[in-house]
Amino acid sequence: MKGIIISIVISAVVIVGVIVLVNNGNGGNIKEGENVSMVDGKQIIEIDAKGGYFPRKTIATAEAPTVIRMNTKGTFDCSSALVIPKIGYRSYLPSQGQTDIELGPQKSGTKIQGLCSMGMYNFEIEFQ
Repeated sequence: MKGIIISIVISAVVIVGVIVLVNNGNGGNIKEGENVSMVDGKQIIEIDAKGGYFPRKTIATAEAPTVIRMNTKGTFDCSSALVIPKIGYRSYLPSQGQTDIELGPQKSGTKIQGLCSMGMYNFEIEFQ
């Protein structure tokens, strides 16, 4: 009986450790503040989709033509079924590659939320 309890505790610690490493480490994914750039007069917001969306919160410049660039690399989970309600976007992302979603200029204070079709994973872009 004591051996079973010890096995359960060790298993729980390993599982929690893996979850923390995957979610906090982002596995080399884009980090908050490093995902917005200006290219040819367009604001590009890069978001990685795999096991969630990274980064989860982005601050972007208002009134600039904007593109959300979804990056996938071996993405086969729920995060590949992307929904952006505010713009009526609903699509499956490819398992590999980039998908650009045109937003156009957004007013200051606008918040755009993206989520998986099940609502488990989400990201938010706030325009200032």
